[in-house]
Order: sequence, then C-alpha cells, then structure tokens
Amino acid sequence: MKSFSDLTLSPVLQTNLRKNGFIEPTPVQALAIEPALAGRNVVATAQTGTGKTLAFVLPLVQSLLNEPATKGVRAVILSPTRELAIQIHEAFGQIAHGTGVRAAIVVGGLGENPQLQSIRKGAQVIVATPGRLYDFLSRQLVSLAGVRVLVLDEADRMLDMGFLPTIKRIMAATPEGRQTLFYSATIESSVKHLVETHVPNAVRVEVGCITSPVEQVDLRLYEIDQDHKLPLLESMLETETGSFLVFARTKHGAERLAKRLSLAGFKTAAIHGDRSQSQRNQALKGFQDGYYRVLVATDVAARGIHVEGISHVVNYDLPQVPEDFIHRVGRTGRAGARGTASTFGTRMERSEISKIERTLSIRMTRHLAPREIAGDRQTMAPVVEIAAAMRFERHPQQQAGPKMVFRSRNRRTVRRAI
Repeated sequence: MKSFSDLTLSPVLQTNLRKNGFIEPTPVQALAIEPALAGRNVVATAQTGTGKTLAFVLPLVQSLLNEPATKGVRAVILSPTRELAIQIHEAFGQIAHGTGVRAAIVVGGLGENPQLQSIRKGAQVIVATPGRLYDFLSRQLVSLAGVRVLVLDEADRMLDMGFLPTIKRIMAATPEGRQTLFYSATIESSVKHLVETHVPNAVRVEVGCITSPVEQVDLRLYEIDQDHKLPLLESMLETETGSFLVFARTKHGAERLAKRLSLAGFKTAAIHGDRSQSQRNQALKGFQDGYYRVLVATDVAARGIHVEGISHVVNYDLPQVPEDFIHRVGRTGRAGARGTASTFGTRMERSEISKIERTLSIRMTRHLAPREIAGDRQTMAPVVEIAAAMRFERHPQQQAGPKMVFRSRNRRTVRRAI
C-alpha cells in the first residue's frame, strides 16, 4: 500500500483521511492496516511516533461499517493511561466523523455517570484504561459479550504498570472468536507470553529497531552537578527555540521544577499522578496549543503525551530503567521531524548512563555546559597549610578578609582549604 486511496474504504473514511492530511501511510500503517482490514489478528511493534493509532483506528471503524448495525459494545480499545485514552478517543472521532460509529471513553479520574450514559446511548466502541473498564465489568454495568474487535495499545506499558491480571479478566469477558490487534513499542518476555496465549495466528509486523530511538533524534549528554541542572535548563530555554518536554523522576520533583521554571518567566505546566484529571487535561491541552512552552512530566504520564512538533525532550532526571529512555525520547522526532533529546547526568550516575547506552546500543554525544553555569571542573579550591590548635587568633596586624594568618599554641600542622 503506497497511498490510503489504494484501500477499499468507505467514501466517508476516505474523505476524513484527506481532511486530516493522511495521504501516504507510515511504514507501520502500510504493513498493519491491510491484514487488520482482512480480519486477521495483528501483533505490531514500532517505535513511538510512527502512527500506530491510525493503524488500528482505521480498520476498526471500517470493520464496524461492514457489519450489520446491532446494539451493544462491538469493540474495545485498551490503553495504559487516561491521557492516551483521551487522545485515542479524539483521533477516533476525527476518523469516524459522519460514519455513525461512536466511541465512549471509560477512564478513572472522570465522572462515571457520563461515561455510562455514553455507552447506554449506543456507543459501539469503548476506549478505556483497564482499571476503570474492569470496575464497570465487575459491577455488571457493561457487557463485552458482543465484542468483535479488541485492541491493546501500548501493551508493554500496561504490563509494566501491573495490569496483566486485569487485562486477562477483560479478555476472558470477550468472545474467543474476536479479532485482536496488539500494538506495543517492545516485546519483552511477559508481553511475548500474552501474545502467544491470547493472540493466535497473528500477522507479525515489526518496523525499525524497537529498542533504539529514531534516527531523527539527536542524543545529547551533559555531565553536570545536581545544583547546576536548573541553570542549564534555563539557558537552553533562552538560547534554543521550540517546545520542551522535561522528565523528572518523582511527582514532587516535577511539581517543584515546574514552579521554579514558572518563577523564572517560562510558561510551564506539570503533569503527574497527583494532578486531577481536569488539571492534567488543561496542562496537556495548553502544551498542545502552545500556551505552555514547557511541560514537566513523570514517566507515568509519558505514554499519554502524544503531541506533534515537540522540539526538545530533556531527561532532567535519569529514567528508572533503560527502556523508559526510549519512551521519553520518542516524544520528539515524530512523523519524520527532527528532534533533540538532552540528558542531564551527574558524575555519580556515570554507571547508569553507561547501562542505558549499552542496553539500547546507543551513544549519546557529550556536550559541555556553558562555562558560566558549570564552572571549571578542573579548578580546585586552593589549599594552604595552617597550624592546628584548640583556639585560633587573628594576627593583630592582619586585616579581616579571605586570606588570614593564624597563630597556633602547638606545632601540629593540618591542611585546610579556603
């Protein structure tokens, strides 16, 4: 498939594709859409930012249009985070506009009554996080007995977050003959077991190296002291153009960094687990719309940030595991655009940095921080010899100042830096 016009699709879908600028498919779309349209199970792995969402939304909508109209939920899309579910729901609305196929969103952090009402009013598709959907399922508020298509998006992240038992329960509530579309950035051991057990006879699609950042991203490393990280980030914001997505390791750290950047005059928002859903939505929308130039996030929110045109990703703190480095860096350099990913590391973190490079088979380019920020690492404090004593006295003829002459009551000598 070289063009979306080559596909046998509803005229409405073709129109929606053109309106949204989808003319030529990305590699994962070119390989995954046709077998999905044919009703095959698909297991697709590709780097973030390669167009996986459209690769499952498009065949899903078309397959529902091909079936006789029936009541009840016909398809489920599972994603690891609320933000990602919301963005999938928005993308679904763009592609399915005018087709009569409607989706309901089912996520935590939002009122459940509107979500249930949307399902009961005839939504054929549920876009959900596993926890909230299983909550509805266990309370018998929703039935998945009529599901024909199940999509697992960012499956590796869902398993990392401990959703495997919940996902298995949801799968058990759907018919065995359903079509399963399985999308992931990586296929690790736990993911592989889930695929082998629950996605039989799948068409396997793998695009590019899924354990390395995309080639369009310039990887930079700054070795810098902890207390110089903020000045370095501020210097980058002053001298470089574009938006910045900055990753902190903890919720508290993300909140504190966002406040400091705001006080320094940079439009900044934070997104992390302690923020309410409305606050997270407002921060993400403000970043998408360009109101906020900087978004500070934790790894929990990393998979939910799908914003085109992010110029810079900054690893203000190192990720917990090397694989999270890929997911962070994948927020820039999307859809063929160039991007820059800068990592701040201290001397004490050299072994962690080496592990990231070794595990992912990458090499970050070493960069020096501006001299006025990092100072001269080779310059040590001057050392002089002074006599040790229980009590020191200033020489009567010596003026107070940085250099002092001391008299001691014994002859033992020590070295002390001044």
